[in-house]
Amino acid sequence: MDVNLETKNSMNTKVIDNYSTLKSYLFLVPLFLLSAIVVFLYSQNSLSVANYIAVQKDWFYSINSHYSQFPITIYNLTQIGDALIFLSLLSVLLLSVPKLWEALLSASIVSAIFSNVFKNVFAVPRPAASFDTKSFTIIGQTLTGHNSLPSGHSITVFTILTVLLFSFMPQKISSKLLWSFFIICTGLIIVFTRVGLGAHFPLDVITGSCLGVISGLAGIFITQKCKVWSWIANKKFYPVFMVLFLVCGIIIVNKIMHENLIVFYFALISLIVSLYQITYAYIKK
Repeated sequence: MDVNLETKNSMNTKVIDNYSTLKSYLFLVPLFLLSAIVVFLYSQNSLSVANYIAVQKDWFYSINSHYSQFPITIYNLTQIGDALIFLSLLSVLLLSVPKLWEALLSASIVSAIFSNVFKNVFAVPRPAASFDTKSFTIIGQTLTGHNSLPSGHSITVFTILTVLLFSFMPQKISSKLLWSFFIICTGLIIVFTRVGLGAHFPLDVITGSCLGVISGLAGIFITQKCKVWSWIANKKFYPVFMVLFLVCGIIIVNKIMHENLIVFYFALISLIVSLYQITYAYIKK
């Protein structure tokens, strides 16, 4: 057997094995954190929109002040919360770990539903619509809509990171702890850039992160129960991804023309490599 093919098969098998060991009680962790947020807000008499904003005003200003000292870095990092960018970066894993991508697609649908539904339900105004815009730092576009809670970028980041966390979870306890610590810290650094940019309140990103974990877990369990995405590994459907990668590449090139950010180049390079890989695999006899 070809060594590369064997390696790819073993990676996918590893992911499948990891998924098979997951238990539904994992949902209790993000649900507990969400409950803790509600209890905290209730204890502070902050379940109303106005009080929700007021209770975290000082946190917002503090985090915004510290993060905004690194404008270029956080503006690049925050782009990872764009599903197009994050999934483009992971496109190189499509052929080697199709099971991962099955979970990612299911999880992304769940996260999109969560984001749209809860933003409309809560209708919390953004910081720029709540405070004097001269009193804090805004990097990038000034967002003034009433859709602050939850943070959509945070949902996306933790949805994808949760799938990655359990897909490549090591076997040793010490390695599991290190891997989990790395994923969680990476996610928190990325999502709090939303506060640094002046786009969200702290609890927006924490709530979004919890919903992202739920979305990621849901995507994995849906993949386990339903085989709706099993066609991903079928070679005859590779042209679908060729077109998809090409379209995504064009969109990212357009982004580069408007905002010359290094993270966009990484995403574009990943798509180019992925397009080459899948085209070669498709035409190879």
